[in-house]
Amino acid sequence: MEYVKNLQNLSKETLHELNLPISTITTNTQMLKRTIADEKLLKRIGRIESACEMLQQRYDELDYLIKMQSKQEVKERFAVDKLLSDRIEFLQKIYPHMEFTKELESFEIVSDKTGLSKVIDNIIDNAVKYSAESKKIDIKLDKRTIYICDYGIGMDEVEVIRIFDTYYQANENMQGFGIGLSMVKRFCDTNEIELSFDSKPGFGTTVKLKFK
Repeated sequence: MEYVKNLQNLSKETLHELNLPISTITTNTQMLKRTIADEKLLKRIGRIESACEMLQQRYDELDYLIKMQSKQEVKERFAVDKLLSDRIEFLQKIYPHMEFTKELESFEIVSDKTGLSKVIDNIIDNAVKYSAESKKIDIKLDKRTIYICDYGIGMDEVEVIRIFDTYYQANENMQGFGIGLSMVKRFCDTNEIELSFDSKPGFGTTVKLKFK
């Protein structure tokens, strides 16, 4: 127990120390962009900003994990449409070859924002992974339901049943361990979100997240 407590304290202190360099990099890159006109330099600054944004993402996730371990309340009021837009913008930088379309109605909830972000990222990441021949993913928010639709390899009924098995992967040649969707389901069950899949081989998959 003493070891775990010391580890938690170290994590909190490390998290606190990370905040300053992240803020410093963000502030200074924004200042540099105002004074530079050279396209090549602006692209390099853009890459620094993207790397810093990814670092900020890891920071938020570490902060989230510490709060979860400490049993702290992690729920807050936020706009789901704004969260989806932010995640699409972030993932577009990681997958510049993909075309993301969005149709989002305004919708606010009180929930675990960081946890939902991880769920959305995981589902979209899977959609990209299994869309080798298609470069389009549609994201829609309508009537308290998120739809994430890809046009990739799709799944048959047996595969749809098995996707929540912790280490199952529809394509064994894909990287990763197939643990993502089991985590997604746990989060949805805990937060009263109805999770469902509509899929057909060769036509793609639509994942639905319906908020009660």
